[in-house]
Amino acid sequence: MNAFLRNLSPTHQVAALFLIVFGVLTVVSIATLGVGLRERRNAAHGEAWLREFADFRALLRTTWFMVVVFWIGWALGPGVATLLFAFIAFFALREFITLSPTRRGDHRSLILAFFVVLPAQFLLVGSARFDLFTVFIPVYVFIAIPVVSALANDPSHFLERNAKLQWGIMVCVYGMSHVPALLLLSFPGYEGKSAFLVFFLVFVVQTCMVVQHLIARRFAYLPPDEADAARHGLRGTLRRWLAREPFAPNVSRSFNWVSWGLGMAIASVVGAAMSFITPFKFGQALAMALIACVAGSMGHLVMKALKRDRGIPNWGKKGVGVTGANGLLDRVDALCFAAPVFFHSVRWYFGV
Repeated sequence: MNAFLRNLSPTHQVAALFLIVFGVLTVVSIATLGVGLRERRNAAHGEAWLREFADFRALLRTTWFMVVVFWIGWALGPGVATLLFAFIAFFALREFITLSPTRRGDHRSLILAFFVVLPAQFLLVGSARFDLFTVFIPVYVFIAIPVVSALANDPSHFLERNAKLQWGIMVCVYGMSHVPALLLLSFPGYEGKSAFLVFFLVFVVQTCMVVQHLIARRFAYLPPDEADAARHGLRGTLRRWLAREPFAPNVSRSFNWVSWGLGMAIASVVGAAMSFITPFKFGQALAMALIACVAGSMGHLVMKALKRDRGIPNWGKKGVGVTGANGLLDRVDALCFAAPVFFHSVRWYFGV
């Protein structure tokens, strides 16, 4: 089987990859649908199980969304992929800004962000001007935004308003623009296979987030009196090792160092096992997966802090986005942080 795949052309190899992924997701989705229908006809579980099942379905929908987006991007070519991710960045920024109070004096800055900065950034990506697109937003845009805001003659909450807009541009536009940029990297002997790099990044980051989520949910921290009653059997033994008090409970009730460390370890090993589809050797793939997972998981925690600051549990409550984007930031927040760190780590280490 391995020899057969290696003998395929790069285009057919990528197509085979997507075929396998879609097949696995279809099987899992059918099984999930069957379990849901059976539970609806004959309820056999409590509310805690139903909440976990709902969370799993949400993760499955997120995985479907990301796979479909990347498949469309690969099928239509790097140019269309760049345009597709530009639209995703647009809706993500729109969702972010909607939850950030603005004033009349911000209108010019918002027009600059949505209709000048965003298209210019992705145009630079599409033209493979890597040295310019990596500094365009952190240098030029971060200077231009407060200048335009100052010219609007509205000093009220000036620093806070500009910082929110700059942060939104950095996460939603700058971070997302590095995903299609991966498709344009050129490794010797790896021509036509850059889609594997994108798949590698998304898969390891998503694996890390899923592992953390499942461990934190299945082995949630309990008060000492309740924990003593739950320490029987295999699950009780696992709970003693895995259940830890949240490290930052005001930001996330599910984040603790044990689940985080296990997520890092498992996703990194998965990344190393996938080294054969990348230009990396085993140890290099392990290190790159670890770097991407650290950035993605910490970015997810940062976005949770922003949601708590705004007083919302999700960017799209109950699957309905606050701007019609269907909770887009909940689906791509880890990727927005992981992509630029991964991209620049790869370019720096391999000199591409």
